Amino acid sequence: MTTLAPQPTPARMAGQLLPRADPVTHLPLLILYPHSRCNCRCLMCDIWRNTSRNEVAPGIVARWLDEWRALGVQRVVLSGGEALMHSQLWELCALLRGAQIGITLLSTGLLLERHAARVVEFCDDVVVSLDGPAEVHDRIRNIPRAFERLARGTAAVNAAAAERGAAVALSGRCTVQKQNFQNLCAVVRAAHEVGLSRISFLAADVTTDAFNRPAGWDDDHLARVALASDDLPLLLQELDRLERENAADFATGFIAESPMKLRRRLHQYYAALLGQGEFYPNACNAPWVSAVIEADGTVKPCFFQPPLGNLYRAGNLQAIINSPQSQAWRHGLDPHRDAICRRCVCTLALQSAQEPSGVEK
Repeated sequence: MTTLAPQPTPARMAGQLLPRADPVTHLPLLILYPHSRCNCRCLMCDIWRNTSRNEVAPGIVARWLDEWRALGVQRVVLSGGEALMHSQLWELCALLRGAQIGITLLSTGLLLERHAARVVEFCDDVVVSLDGPAEVHDRIRNIPRAFERLARGTAAVNAAAAERGAAVALSGRCTVQKQNFQNLCAVVRAAHEVGLSRISFLAADVTTDAFNRPAGWDDDHLARVALASDDLPLLLQELDRLERENAADFATGFIAESPMKLRRRLHQYYAALLGQGEFYPNACNAPWVSAVIEADGTVKPCFFQPPLGNLYRAGNLQAIINSPQSQAWRHGLDPHRDAICRRCVCTLALQSAQEPSGVEK
């Protein structure tokens, strides 16, 4: 996932990287899985296989809010599977807005049309998953007419925002993998077509147990998602074409990353997975400035690292993120050397002058 700040501009003044301080006293960003289900059946994610009914109840969030405010939480990202499937989502969002906490919604787009008015009422930042033009998107999502439903949803959100006079950043992210790596230019065209204000690209995570993959993937599944050696020259050709044909989109910031960053994020990443080079080093500060809270109360320092504890059992977030074990773990964490960090597809480098949009970059 990549950072798409509300109301993005082509160039923003960069501040200093927020410090990796212990104990953690300032946590501007929280990623919350409101529940544990999804309405897509994507090849590169197994969240949809989760059949549990775990949900974070609004009453529970109400009990957590005082601590979140004390920690300086500025933004909550509603992630997971599909947050719009939560049975009491708008009651939960009303609590967050009442606490002056910004809300980013990550969505498959399938339910946006139905909930457009509420989305605009509560969320100032909406990020939809876009995998390609219609045929490619539908095949990857494994849902009939997924692209059509996404397009209707984004149109409804844009219309509701215009009617309400609301400033809602509606952007997209594309997970680049075996099924769509030669469609990057088509993804940008599709993003314009459905009325997005920005599009970002990232590689598929194929090495961790995140996204409901406790046992990882076997070689056959991995081969259906990750790029092979023969694919790398074709990916480079597509990246060259994207830079050549979409120069205006890079210049305006419609494409969130620079051409150089896309080559690092996609070509260099998949080459490194194949042992054909090194992963680009990251300067992630996620474990010091953010946390992930899953629907069952599990607290993680980011999407990919192991859990630090469980909020339902510990009672408060501080007891988890600042436990002796958590501080010792952060003290020994070097993102340049750690195996999980080196292979991370969406690192966070939150800066002091940067409003925390919450989707990692």
